[in-house]
Amino acid sequence: MELLNIKQASEWATQYLGKNVSTSNISYLINYGIIRKNGQNGSILIDKNELLNYYDSFYGNRKENWKEQFGNDLNCHLSFEWLKEKETTKHVHRLHPYKGKFIPQLVEYFLDQHTDNFKRQVYFEKKDIVLDPFCGSGTTLVQANELGIHSIGIDISAFNSLISNVKLAKCDFIDLHNEIKRIENALKLFVSENNYLQFDNELSDLLTKFNKFFFPAPDFRYKVRQKLINEIEYATEKEKEFLPIFQNLISKYNLKIVQDKNESFLEKWFLQPVKNEIDLVFSLIKQTKNAVTKKILTLILSRTIRTCRATTHADLATLVEPVTSIYYCAKHGKICKPLFSILSWFERYGKDTLQRFAEFEKLKTPTFQYCLTGDSQNIDIFAELQKKNERFFDLVKAKKIKGIFSSPPYVGLIDYHEQHAYAYDLFGFPRQDDFEIGAMKKGQHKQAQENYVTQISNVLKNCKKFLAENFDIFLVANDKNNLYPKIAELSGLEIVNQFKRPVLNRTEKDKNAYSEIIFHLKEKNVDARI
Repeated sequence: MELLNIKQASEWATQYLGKNVSTSNISYLINYGIIRKNGQNGSILIDKNELLNYYDSFYGNRKENWKEQFGNDLNCHLSFEWLKEKETTKHVHRLHPYKGKFIPQLVEYFLDQHTDNFKRQVYFEKKDIVLDPFCGSGTTLVQANELGIHSIGIDISAFNSLISNVKLAKCDFIDLHNEIKRIENALKLFVSENNYLQFDNELSDLLTKFNKFFFPAPDFRYKVRQKLINEIEYATEKEKEFLPIFQNLISKYNLKIVQDKNESFLEKWFLQPVKNEIDLVFSLIKQTKNAVTKKILTLILSRTIRTCRATTHADLATLVEPVTSIYYCAKHGKICKPLFSILSWFERYGKDTLQRFAEFEKLKTPTFQYCLTGDSQNIDIFAELQKKNERFFDLVKAKKIKGIFSSPPYVGLIDYHEQHAYAYDLFGFPRQDDFEIGAMKKGQHKQAQENYVTQISNVLKNCKKFLAENFDIFLVANDKNNLYPKIAELSGLEIVNQFKRPVLNRTEKDKNAYSEIIFHLKEKNVDARI
């Protein structure tokens, strides 16, 4: 056994893999029981052979396995699997969670001015205009701004449009900082005047002691991975053991945990003390005078309450059942509790938002960006843009839109309004669920696929009216049903190239890799520039 400390393990792994492996990466493997911790008297040592076996099993023959699974035409260069999550969620890209978005590096690859063995020509120049008719959370718009390219987004969801436009807004940092502090101070006072804070602190202390004894980290996780402990049986037993302690605390502080009604999203998925704080903060945001600051604060609150839903840590992305008591958390390998206050998360996200805006401010270019709310199948882009920004409208009308980069929704995969149901419920945004293309509730059956083909074709035909001659369209799709050749035909387009990539760096609960294609489409009978 050759033992390494964390720093030595980091240096060895970096050299062995040919990519940066930080001490945090090594600590993660230890904390989650993937690699066993050795050593005595507080020292942490790692068996080099165990680390070697892990990396060989994780990285060994990966590209060969991907090609065997997805085909030999796979472009592994576009996996971006060497990037850390911090890079794929840089600056304002993580201003608010959004399920189903692509990473900024993929957008940048096709919009910037580099060429390589795969991308053999430049499609967009500085000061061009790019359109994203399925704008989502605005990734294309943000990256276009970084690259000095004007951009227009369209989304059927009013909340999605808010996310996109807030990311690109001109932030008054002093005003935002002052307003965040004003709300934080009022929230702290409100929390201090009720019993929930004392209850939560005592509960946290008891849980810490309980977990330290019965779920010691990282030993417990390691024993579970080695099948030395039956996780379900053991966790169920300990959960029952702690439950009376939790119930006694509620009685001690005479608390009301569950709301009286269970009809709306805010009633079902938030505990009573959390709902009280949400109502307070929302009322304080309404008092904000600066319109842009008010929208940013709205997004901070939305991000906060998403985190504070009464659900398990493992089910944050896809809700299952409300949680109103302590529970065993398979994600963290210990007994966890629902949240009883939004204070700490509002403080954290307020600080994070200021930092992300500051980071993006250094990269922003003096270009136009705007996300319109509407149906891309029939929206008059020029008319709607003129209502929002006369100068941008004049530029777009004179120059026309150079092309499209977008990721249309997949068939029957996500209900985009429902993923932010809490925001629609609280802020009163109009819902347009029935106009979503490919919504999960519409299914993946044959008729759903045919409707999808028609609707995506309608979007492309409508958007073509606003494009410049010799335009380029790039659509990112997991086309497992081979729908895009028909979509291209109905739209009067032809697929001139395809870039097939493995999708590996996933944050969803289902982390299995899959492949997607970036379809390059052009007007039919126009020579392709490839």
